[in-house]
Amino acid sequence: MRVRYSFSSRRTRTIDNFNQHRTPFPKLAEEVIENADILLEVLDARFPEETRNPEAEEMIKRKGKKIIYVLNKADTLGKNKIDRELISQLYPFVFLSCKEKKGIRDLRKKINIEVSRLKIKNNSAKVGIIGYPNTGKSSIINLLAGSHQARTSAEPGHTRGIQNIRLTKNILLIDTPGVIPSNENSATNREDLKKHAKIGVRSFNKLKNPEFVVSSLMQENPLLFEKFYNIEAKGDAEVLLEKLGRERNFLLKGNLVDIDRTARFILKDWQEGNIRTGN
Repeated sequence: MRVRYSFSSRRTRTIDNFNQHRTPFPKLAEEVIENADILLEVLDARFPEETRNPEAEEMIKRKGKKIIYVLNKADTLGKNKIDRELISQLYPFVFLSCKEKKGIRDLRKKINIEVSRLKIKNNSAKVGIIGYPNTGKSSIINLLAGSHQARTSAEPGHTRGIQNIRLTKNILLIDTPGVIPSNENSATNREDLKKHAKIGVRSFNKLKNPEFVVSSLMQENPLLFEKFYNIEAKGDAEVLLEKLGRERNFLLKGNLVDIDRTARFILKDWQEGNIRTGN
């Protein structure tokens, strides 16, 4: 009889679950939105709805600023997973892959079009970049600017403050740390925890209850994880964790599977885009 696991934190090592680089939304976002003429909202192409920031979008519209939606990490998305109805609401938009360096020309073109429409004196425009942590804002700036001017890292919250970067003689980019809506708190709310782990706001090695997140992701994506790891689990996260842990030799004393380590291993693959949501 296989061992049953309770998805709790009893095997989870003590981890600071607060993102030390998180900046309060209103103060930072309002400063950027106020100073910018155009805003790029960077979304994860796999989860465009989850990575939209209604709080920021409302502020942008209220101040009469233009939004260009940038759907990054398009290389991790299968064509059959694109939500055409949702995408039709995001205009203008660009699909982008920093990893494959695709779509950057289209983004440059859209920025130039919107700048020309503004008819700013001396054609000097500021383009602010906003989005959740780990959506790839700094990587996009580096591709646009053609050099490594913005600090990048796979760790959410790497950018610590506002950075001004010259794109062209007449266009200045404003990079900011990832901003989370003020009503979300993954330290106290399970649904927020699941969402933030799913979209990479909480890194796989810094979140609590990784087993719970794996179970939730499996429910949302039937057979996706079993197919990726070539393990038959019939949608049961406990079975997947047990079999994968033994396969990878993630064992504790007494020949028990290290469920915490196995769950984090799965979440690492997920957050790094190795497990694709489409074909």
